[in-house]
Amino acid sequence: MKKEEKKKVEKTEKVKEAGFLKQTGEEMKKVSWPSKKDVFKYTIATLLFCLIVVGFFQLLQLLLSFVKGMFA
Repeated sequence: MKKEEKKKVEKTEKVKEAGFLKQTGEEMKKVSWPSKKDVFKYTIATLLFCLIVVGFFQLLQLLLSFVKGMFA
């Protein structure tokens, strides 16, 4: 590839990158971000759900170990 062609390709890539960043910025302005209160509520809900799932699997493990103990 000649030096001139290389420069053209580099310039085209820079223009594409600049356009991408500009479009990304425009799209980010359209995003509706949750409020701090909503983020807090979602965090609490996620933690509660995780605790419930952990509790379920702990009970399942306890039950299965009890059943295993009956037949061993």
